[in-house]
Amino acid sequence: MAATDFGYLTPETLSLFTDRYELTMMQGYYAQDHDPTATFDLFFRDLPPGRGYMLAAGLEQAVHFAETLSFGDRALRYLEDEGFDADFLEYLADLSFTGDVRALPEGTPVFPNEPLLEVTAPISQAQLLETVLINQVGFQSLVATKAARMRDTVDRYGDDQSLVDFGSRRAHGTDAGMKAARAAYIGGFDGTSNMAAGEALGVPTFGTMAHSWIQSFETERAAFEAFLAEFGEDAILLVDTYDTVAGAETARAVADEMGVDLAGVRLDSGDLTALSKTVDDRLGDVDVYISSGVDEYTIRDFLTEGGVAAGFGPGTALVTSTDAPKVEGVYKLVAVERDGEMVPSMKLSTGKVTYPGAKSVCRVEEDGTYTSDTLELRSAADDVPGTDLLETVVEDGEVVYDVPSLDDLRARARENLTKLPPGVRELDSPDDYEVRVGDALGAETDALSDRLERMVAGE
Repeated sequence: MAATDFGYLTPETLSLFTDRYELTMMQGYYAQDHDPTATFDLFFRDLPPGRGYMLAAGLEQAVHFAETLSFGDRALRYLEDEGFDADFLEYLADLSFTGDVRALPEGTPVFPNEPLLEVTAPISQAQLLETVLINQVGFQSLVATKAARMRDTVDRYGDDQSLVDFGSRRAHGTDAGMKAARAAYIGGFDGTSNMAAGEALGVPTFGTMAHSWIQSFETERAAFEAFLAEFGEDAILLVDTYDTVAGAETARAVADEMGVDLAGVRLDSGDLTALSKTVDDRLGDVDVYISSGVDEYTIRDFLTEGGVAAGFGPGTALVTSTDAPKVEGVYKLVAVERDGEMVPSMKLSTGKVTYPGAKSVCRVEEDGTYTSDTLELRSAADDVPGTDLLETVVEDGEVVYDVPSLDDLRARARENLTKLPPGVRELDSPDDYEVRVGDALGAETDALSDRLERMVAGE
């Protein structure tokens, strides 16, 4: 049975990764001959609990979707079965993205209301992208931020310990596991255990052994002997299957008897801080690796309490961002063409008011530290101090930026995070980072809000 029979996305059906109302509106736009140019912003309304920043990620996948947007025969047959009009389906058969995209580079810290992406295109095209853009950018930014917090914790309290993603098995699906591995690497991880992410994305892969290897042999000693015979000095032995300290001593004894310099041992249960000290005392020059329930908080406690480790293997907490498992990414219309001109637009919905117009995010850096951002109308950004962070990545439907390597993205994220004020990066009760609303944007927001309120009142 082919993979597609299980409902997996294919190039022919990827355009269907959208909510039905997007296609319903598209058919309406087409039928009414109403397809004005529109600008949409993708942004986070608020930061997740406990976060002082978010780290932008997922742009490469978002751009790829826009660049390759098309409706294959399988997608069109499905839409026909769902009752969409034949004329509209003919239109979709020739559809491609012809608009522009401006974006924050991946690895850039971002704050509420700042656009991560700005899409300008015929409204039918821009509308269709909403679901997939929020999906790709929101999830990867969430995981990249979680990873960055762990890397920052190691930088603050540790000694350059490695961080490897062990979370694929607990991710919410195979695609989530792949994207989590990518995002974690951007956020500062050293690699992943996921071989598919290694092959497809170029993320370095690492691994040790499972308890089942130990249990499949008659004795722990026999299991270690077999593993060392096969993998030699590359072997990292899991020593807590029966008794951690006894297992570590057996590992050392077997390695010495076989004349192998043991690469390391892994601890996966118990009081990891106390056990790491004991194992280090018994093994001396052998690296200790820690897994099981690892996140930025346990890493901080482990290191501040004197735990000994050469590296950590976070899993579930990383790929599900357990303490803050969602971020409210939204995609809102901010300008629309009327009578040949782009006119700012906004919502007045309670609790969901938006800022109108195409925007710039201008970031000020002083003495190697980011001090504030200004959210301003793009047309007025030249009068605002700081560097405009949004870059054109797609123009007239064509990708116009050089897609960075993952290593470059990882280095960029690391540099950017070191420039954030330390208080903004705190794990507990982080400081607020200053984001100002520019004068022109503030005035436009007030004026448009007033006009809309008068329109609602019938004035």
